[in-house]
Amino acid sequence: MLVRLILCFIFFMPAVQADSKQDPVIMGIDIDRFEFYNPEDDNIFILEGDAYLSQDAYIVALKTEIERKNGNTHESEVQFLYGVPISSYWDVYAGVRKDFKPDSRTWGVLSLDGLAPGFIEMTASVFLGEGAHTAARLELEYEMALSDRWTLTPEVEIYVTGQRDEAIRVGAGLSKIEASLLLSYNIHPQVAPYAGVKWSALYGETADYADGEDEESALVLGVKASF
Repeated sequence: MLVRLILCFIFFMPAVQADSKQDPVIMGIDIDRFEFYNPEDDNIFILEGDAYLSQDAYIVALKTEIERKNGNTHESEVQFLYGVPISSYWDVYAGVRKDFKPDSRTWGVLSLDGLAPGFIEMTASVFLGEGAHTAARLELEYEMALSDRWTLTPEVEIYVTGQRDEAIRVGAGLSKIEASLLLSYNIHPQVAPYAGVKWSALYGETADYADGEDEESALVLGVKASF
């Protein structure tokens, strides 16, 4: 029922904003991370990005996150979102998230995206899934321009779950925190290779599922791009 309501919101809200249909449609693709790192001799590749269509007051976006570990897909999700601005710096999104790995399931998504005080980019998302599962994700990012080409970017991601989920080996409460510090160089206005350090830790029951492998850190290499 929740997913149906969100889909109705996505497809019928543009009709309410008919006056914006005279504005040009803007299309784009952003690759936020195409990244490699090697903690504990595990070869891990990560792809995070989105494709979007925007027209004045609304945005339709397709977001994806894929993690491959030693040649196998470890985590994979896709989100289909519809967004509208609620102020000069904030947009609200609603949509559907589909997980393929580590377990196939569907979630409803409600997300707030924008620029917090201190020029911190923030995305706060709530997920309502099948079987009354709930989760939340908070992503924070701050870009510090060191020069015209060099940028230092600290990032933090916090994931919280509403209940124990043995199918994906996650416990209730705070389950994971990831933090990274990335130094990027703009070789082109739309392309920026980067290097840095990444740290992640599991907490509570989620850490218990990890059998002692509840914290890791590693050097990372990657590239960001937009088209």
